[in-house]
Amino acid sequence: MLKILANSGSHFCDGVSRRNFLKIGGLAMGGLALPQLLHAEAASGIKRSHKAVIMIFLPGGPSHQDMFDLKTDAPSEVRGEFKAIPTNVPGIEICEHLPRLAKVMDKCTIIRSMVGMEDRHESFQCYTGHLNRNQPLGGWPSMGSMLAKLQGSGDPSIPPFVGLAPKMGHVPWSDNGVAGFLGSAHAPFEINKGAGKDDMILNGITLDRLADRRSLLSAIDGFRRDVDSSGQMSGLDAYTQQSFGILTSSKLVTALDLKNEDPKLVERYGKGDPRNRDDGGPKLMEHFLIARRLVEAGARCVTLAFSRWDHHGDNFGALRQDLPLLDQGLSALITDLHERGLDKDVSVVVWGEFGRTPTINKDGGRDHWPRVSCALLAGGGMKHGQVIGSTDRLGGEAASRPVLFGEVFATLYHSLGIDVNKTTVPDLTGRPQFLVENGLQPLRELVG
Repeated sequence: MLKILANSGSHFCDGVSRRNFLKIGGLAMGGLALPQLLHAEAASGIKRSHKAVIMIFLPGGPSHQDMFDLKTDAPSEVRGEFKAIPTNVPGIEICEHLPRLAKVMDKCTIIRSMVGMEDRHESFQCYTGHLNRNQPLGGWPSMGSMLAKLQGSGDPSIPPFVGLAPKMGHVPWSDNGVAGFLGSAHAPFEINKGAGKDDMILNGITLDRLADRRSLLSAIDGFRRDVDSSGQMSGLDAYTQQSFGILTSSKLVTALDLKNEDPKLVERYGKGDPRNRDDGGPKLMEHFLIARRLVEAGARCVTLAFSRWDHHGDNFGALRQDLPLLDQGLSALITDLHERGLDKDVSVVVWGEFGRTPTINKDGGRDHWPRVSCALLAGGGMKHGQVIGSTDRLGGEAASRPVLFGEVFATLYHSLGIDVNKTTVPDLTGRPQFLVENGLQPLRELVG
């Protein structure tokens, strides 16, 4: 596996830092990550489709009561500085800095009562649906890894699970998910960790050279099969050939290239990040459009981390910068999916690892609050134009319809055509594991 390291990102309040890197399926001896990833499609046993999910993680923990659950009647130290505005769904109000989303709220569902979080900075629960504890051997896989295993890609030239993350020194990007007990064969294909689409092009390597390397790899695999009494090495040639197909096909690079998009559409999504003009590769705002292009090209799951939301100080100043960007990119994505007829097949989920405290602190910020948070869903053929759940008058506790992360995952799997009551995947011990815990079911409000 080839890793190209980049500059380290900044820290969250708890000192957690990240390093950006690009992972490309290894072509060196024994580098079978990409062939194994492609093996998932043939091994799934589930009918291929173009259904997909885009998971947008808001690292740091977004302020739910300043976005989708404003408490305009609460005391000043709770309600904050923002006003609520009406949406195109009567009775639903959101933050004044999300006017574009207000116009497409009939295509969205807000969950105001997400519960069951822990006070730690990590994307784990948002990408797996499980808490990061009491895990099976190897750990829980992300949804993208599950889908790579169960459904594979909609196109053999596109990896089924693709991770995007902003290359921005002042933003602590999140990982794009973990493969857990499914192993590196089903890990996210991470594109923009310190490098852009040009790094996907094999400059200076001719098809003859690739053929030579393929022959060498085939010979090595043949030797490994000869000494492998279990026979598990058989059948890898087909997936190895597909690996070369991805790296020599133009489809993945084309999906990452916005030059052929309608300039008006690119403008609708927004170009780059106005706070950082020097970052390379696809930029913060363009990730929304690239995510749509990837799922349309055949990716089953695309994850992206958008900006930074750990606002212990100057919460409202930071939100005045970030909310308009999220508003533009997310509303453009939702509208684009509908205009292209993808809204029945592509689900979108937006959330962070926890909410923020009801009371504003002395620094004008809100601190960690794992007792309740919010989420937004769109697409997937679900019933939208509604709010699920509520919080108390201070936004500190779920007052009605508490929703667990696993319930949202069950809903997303349902929209992907996967029955969480019947589908299992074997862990490292061979024990079948259900996709969600404790028999959790899809949200009846969305799919009932």
